Amino acid sequence: MPTQSGKNRRTLAATAKSALRIIQSIPSPKAEPFKQWLAQVGSERIEEIENPELAQTALDR
Repeated sequence: MPTQSGKNRRTLAATAKSALRIIQSIPSPKAEPFKQWLAQVGSERIEEIENPELAQTALDR
């Protein structure tokens, strides 16, 4: 990946989808609250897709 100075540096990177899959696979109890939060947010997003009025309601909050 390019740095601010223009040099290329080797890095480890992931897409958002890949990062979520990695988080999903972590067997640690410390990761569990984050997994629960992701499940909740994902569920809410699916509901918004099915009922667009819910998305507008969330913006009004």
